[in-house]
Amino acid sequence: MRKNLLFIVTAALVLISIYLIFFVAPIPSTPAIVWGERSDYKIFYFHLPIAISTYVSFAIVFACSILYLRKKKQKWDIIGSSAAEIGVVFAFLTLVTGSIWGKSAWNGYWDPTDERLNTSLVLFLIYLAYLMVRQGVEEPEKRARLSAVFGIVGFISVPISFLSVRFYAKTHPCVVPPCPSGGGGGIGGDVLIFLLVNFAAFFLLTASLILMRIDNEKLKENINELKRARNL
Repeated sequence: MRKNLLFIVTAALVLISIYLIFFVAPIPSTPAIVWGERSDYKIFYFHLPIAISTYVSFAIVFACSILYLRKKKQKWDIIGSSAAEIGVVFAFLTLVTGSIWGKSAWNGYWDPTDERLNTSLVLFLIYLAYLMVRQGVEEPEKRARLSAVFGIVGFISVPISFLSVRFYAKTHPCVVPPCPSGGGGGIGGDVLIFLLVNFAAFFLLTASLILMRIDNEKLKENINELKRARNL
């Protein structure tokens, strides 16, 4: 019942936020916070929440990996793997939306000299490898242990990606404080309000998708146990 309510609220908030961003949310007029064509700024309302949702998903993988190694309970492996799948999807969408925005801002889909872009790509590839490792190991306990170690070690790519814009990135703007120049990229007023609405929508969407994947993984594990029992 609670899950169904969450899914309904999430769907409603996502639809509302999409409408608000495309038809109500303002396009900033301050030059310091507009990169490229002003009309392309709309994608920022999606890009930032998707990127932060990626970090949150991988943080869940990290926490569940530690809990699995400590408690050896399968539920932590299931939650971690589910969060990793959603995180990889969001990481891909982060790269896509960032590239679309970059085409307008930098006249190119990719700036190979920018560390934020490169570290985001590495982040995506690391957790894609995490999922591939899981697919390559059939024995449940061995797969869970290996995934947990991978999930802990691989998490170092998250703070590196997040902090890269503060220390190394040459072209990527810093919009989440603290920033080297101070403030948060000049975001405020009505822009911040609509951005926070979309943050809420994507955080709920992240939670909903992870819960759906957890249910699917539990069902798959039950089916696999029945198959293994039949083969004994």
